[in-house]
Amino acid sequence: MAELVHGTAEKIRRLEVQGARNVAIAAVKALEILAKETKAKKRAEFMKELSVAKELLFASRETEPLMRNAVRWILNQVEDSDERNVSELARVVSLSSQKIQKIFENAKERIAEIGAKRIYSGATILTHCHSSTVTYMLNKALKDGKKFRVICTETRPAFQGRLTAKEMLSLGIKTTFIVDSAARSFMHEVDLVMVGADALTSEGSVINKIGTGTIALLAQETRKPFYVVSELLKFDPTTLYGEYEKIEERGRDEVWKDAPTELDIRNPAFDVTPPHLIHGIICEEGIISPNAVTEVVYRVYPWVLH
Repeated sequence: MAELVHGTAEKIRRLEVQGARNVAIAAVKALEILAKETKAKKRAEFMKELSVAKELLFASRETEPLMRNAVRWILNQVEDSDERNVSELARVVSLSSQKIQKIFENAKERIAEIGAKRIYSGATILTHCHSSTVTYMLNKALKDGKKFRVICTETRPAFQGRLTAKEMLSLGIKTTFIVDSAARSFMHEVDLVMVGADALTSEGSVINKIGTGTIALLAQETRKPFYVVSELLKFDPTTLYGEYEKIEERGRDEVWKDAPTELDIRNPAFDVTPPHLIHGIICEEGIISPNAVTEVVYRVYPWVLH
């Protein structure tokens, strides 16, 4: 069964699965299939399988607290169970998997409902990278009868902005696609900036695709509201205890495949946007100040902090 989880982890590592929500769902479903197909006979053997799976999935992407929180929660449900029979423990995994996915779905619906109210007809919205939560919210605003325009950055080096642009066009939303370095030139046309998040920290900072911090600075320069659209379960509890959120650095070939070998190429996948640049975090509990994230997470999902 390690092969199944290893395959999922490889897909996540190679960016074949993109977006924090999709990564989390892929990991959760891998655990569910592992549990259904396990050959373990004893509880300890089954728990060992789950532990190995957890480590494989955690290693696939450094900056994915939504996935880590979901996997950790499922394993905790199994560990806290009094069941000794492996088939019953597998059932706990399956039920827990379905429950956490329902939590994801409810959060997505609530975020869309809240965020769509901030979008008004005639607005121009700039977004960076690809966020299924952002695109779902924009679709909700469209269904509510709002007519607006979206500007998408290309988001080098993996060009995730192309995914956003294609989704916007498929919805019938007027869309403009720009290179990352043109963001400042277009910011005067923008009314709102809305981006997703890969991680939320205890200090209220947001980790998102590289270039997000630059977009936030440009929004501040032009006095345009900069919103982060995110589930609270993207909170990284380790940041409460002094740890920094890890910034994944990817391979040089993503930037320049045939570059001179002696050239030093750096390819950080994410950057940090500090709370003073964030107008608000649109989450399932409303639009909150980034400085209130830890308090709200503790109230809604106290198990994350334990």
